[in-house]
Amino acid sequence: MQNKILRAFLSGLGASLALSIAVAQQASAPEIVVAPAFTAEQLLAPPGENWITNGGSIYNQRYSPLKQINRDNVAGLKALWRTGMGSGTNPGQSGQAQILEYNGTLFVSNGANDVFAIDVETGRILWTYHGNPDPKAGTPIGKSNRGVALGDGLVFVGQLDAKLVALDQRTGKLVWSAQVEPWQNGFSITSAPLYYDGMVVQGLSGGEMGVRGRIKAYDAKTGAPRWTFYTIPGPGEKGHETWPQQGDAWQHGGAGVWQTPSVDPELGLIYFSTGNPGPNLFGAVRPGANLFTVSIVALDAHTGKYRWHFQQIHHDIWDYDSPNPTVLFDTTIKGRKVKALVEVSKTGWAYILDRATGKPLLGIDERAVPQEPGQATAATQPYPRGDAIVPQEIDIVPEGANLLPGTGDIRNHGRIFTPYLTDQIMVKPSTTGGANWPPSSYDPTTHTLYVCATDRISTFKATDPGQPVLNRVYMGGGFGQAEANDRGIFAALDVTTNKLVWRQSWREICYSGSIVTAGGLLFVGRSDGRLTALSSQNGAKLWEFMTDAGVNTTATTFAYQGKQYVVVHAGGGVFANGKRGDGIWMFSLDGKIPSLALGGAPGRAGFGPGGPPTAVALPVTTRPANAEHGGDIYRAACVPCHGATGGGGSGGGASLLKGQSHDAILGTASAGKNNMPAFKSVYSADELNDVTAYIQSMLQQSKQ
Repeated sequence: MQNKILRAFLSGLGASLALSIAVAQQASAPEIVVAPAFTAEQLLAPPGENWITNGGSIYNQRYSPLKQINRDNVAGLKALWRTGMGSGTNPGQSGQAQILEYNGTLFVSNGANDVFAIDVETGRILWTYHGNPDPKAGTPIGKSNRGVALGDGLVFVGQLDAKLVALDQRTGKLVWSAQVEPWQNGFSITSAPLYYDGMVVQGLSGGEMGVRGRIKAYDAKTGAPRWTFYTIPGPGEKGHETWPQQGDAWQHGGAGVWQTPSVDPELGLIYFSTGNPGPNLFGAVRPGANLFTVSIVALDAHTGKYRWHFQQIHHDIWDYDSPNPTVLFDTTIKGRKVKALVEVSKTGWAYILDRATGKPLLGIDERAVPQEPGQATAATQPYPRGDAIVPQEIDIVPEGANLLPGTGDIRNHGRIFTPYLTDQIMVKPSTTGGANWPPSSYDPTTHTLYVCATDRISTFKATDPGQPVLNRVYMGGGFGQAEANDRGIFAALDVTTNKLVWRQSWREICYSGSIVTAGGLLFVGRSDGRLTALSSQNGAKLWEFMTDAGVNTTATTFAYQGKQYVVVHAGGGVFANGKRGDGIWMFSLDGKIPSLALGGAPGRAGFGPGGPPTAVALPVTTRPANAEHGGDIYRAACVPCHGATGGGGSGGGASLLKGQSHDAILGTASAGKNNMPAFKSVYSADELNDVTAYIQSMLQQSKQ
């Protein structure tokens, strides 16, 4: 498969260039330099020659001191090579891993949970590990993996089946494996592990599946458990009083961990933020603030004991979780030197805290918010002082909105924290954000945080979810998108004032992380396949390169043998509508491979503005529909956006229970529409007809 993809790609580059890359691929394998048991000092250092941890350093700043590639010469950046991994491109899989590099070798994972070691100079794959998680694991959260950890001669990766494994760095052979939790109970692992002080720290996802969230530490050498912290406190623990004291709501309370933690070795603290409560949208079954959901949490790094927390949303009913990584920085605020932390959430606000105490540094006010007794809504919510990254109310009423009687307006102007129950409402920000999981970057020389975000309108409606069932979605309602255009937002924020420095909008949503360099550059991907370089000073686009798939992850930069490189995985993704791919692209100033052709409207599945034509030719089928087979395809490819029952999922897809005709469903599945990709290149006409039959069977069940 890898060679097939590579040959297809090379066919358009010219025979001489293809031959030079083929020769490089066949060169003798270089020796992999074994990484030491990195010290705290090594993990704290800004990444120069090597990028050894997910966030660049354990401060998660994603800042590089390199400047060989800079604003003056970045226009000359070209690809050096492109290598295909041969997996990770199936429906439902996303390419979200940030690549690590150590002394000439890259280490990367993909949505299939395969891990690769790749030679920096040639792109040759040196070894491959196949994770082979159960096909049912990870659904409907989506099949993604955000990277690996490295230390003491081992490569660590968390899998969709909730296993944490350690691989021999030289060979890729399995050294140890720990079943962190049973995937059959709804647990999964998406985030990259953290290697620190002889431990591997791993958070678990599953907040949509009715689990009790947790983060665990293991001995890096042996895989023996070190400590566990439950993000939903049990009886007798701090925070348990914020859950119903009768019943077991807390045991299904959610609060997954979607990102790699940050660490302050001097304070001995580890920091992370948490996800939504369970059920996501129906608060009546869990009255109270619901700690530690949607919170920034600090633990003792060595014992996992609680130190402090700050809750960003009390009793969340909008899926406003906090998947963006915490970033640590040292600066001066109001004339005082401080050890600070910042995290940007789906609300679109930056929460700037003293990382020693968890107290706000610039002020966060508790304000009264509209109430809905049927949701047991919180009386107040935290409002950070400063600028929001995205709009937090709807300025123009979208078509199809439920209007207030006798008016042309919607409830509360669709502002943030507008409550709801059985009548559907529209709100900004959306369940996508604000800021989602794609990491922010921070320049310590200017104290500027760079944030990727989305401006979208979400619809909400609550329903009683009943009792939670193992490994089933525990949502309590449905959410989707309004009939209105989305846009991406990329912004620069001064963290000493919480004020915007600059902000720009994109035609498509922003669903890619960023890195910032001393060369005055920001590298950030786009869903249409481009990797771009922006000026960190004002956001001006200085360079762009079209790859062969959506760049919905974060680039990495490093220096090897005196030369600076930039590398990125072009893998696409479910919620970003990025074309799937298996490519690793390496760039340098002496690269020879030019950009693929630029063109097409980004984020629109290859169609021009407005999506596909209204009249779509239906695919020609060759046999009767098989709804049972269609259900298998639906669970693999459709659940993340449309939900297990068709009412809407985490990706904000449209409800499929509105009585669409057979031809309408089949045509949309084939050609795509709005943010939905065209599946005709992935599935046959008969398979799409099977899915259509399954969706229509769900519609019939919903009417009974």
